[in-house]
Amino acid sequence: MPNAKVLSEKQAVVAQLAEKMKNATSGVLVDYKGITVEEDTKLRSELRKANVEYTVVKNTLVRFAANQIGFEELDGVLHGTTAMAVSMDDPTAPARLLAEFAKSHDKYFNIKAGFLEGKVVDIATVESLAAIPPKDILLSTVLGTMMAPVAALARVLQAVADKKSEGGEAAPAAEAEAQA
Repeated sequence: MPNAKVLSEKQAVVAQLAEKMKNATSGVLVDYKGITVEEDTKLRSELRKANVEYTVVKNTLVRFAANQIGFEELDGVLHGTTAMAVSMDDPTAPARLLAEFAKSHDKYFNIKAGFLEGKVVDIATVESLAAIPPKDILLSTVLGTMMAPVAALARVLQAVADKKSEGGEAAPAAEAEAQA
């Protein structure tokens, strides 16, 4: 039987894991067996840039933490080597970065499962999350779409102003186009 100090340390780790999993926007569990130190360092660097926390975790501790917060579905994947990547702000970042890494290292780096906003998700859902572009690209696309009509109006108004300055009067067609 473990002594009280070791037991309390493990309980603290389980509580931290449970809190991290509960508060995370998303997370992904992977089997990392066989990757080199160089590959792991590169992966960790990419994850840090995206504000994703990546840690190697003991299956037993993750199982206890997952059961505390209602993620019992993870029990089936908690075997072998396990690492967990969690993001507190971007729900697609862990899935996107780990799926990209797994494509080039598919012989020995595999996604096990994930969780998204308080629910356990399967590998297919993690892969579909990975296909979503990063948040900043999505925001710039939406902003570009919203700005297109305003930019078109500005071009038409500028064309009308240019014609008035050139010929004194704007052509009736240009005025009709500006009113439309």
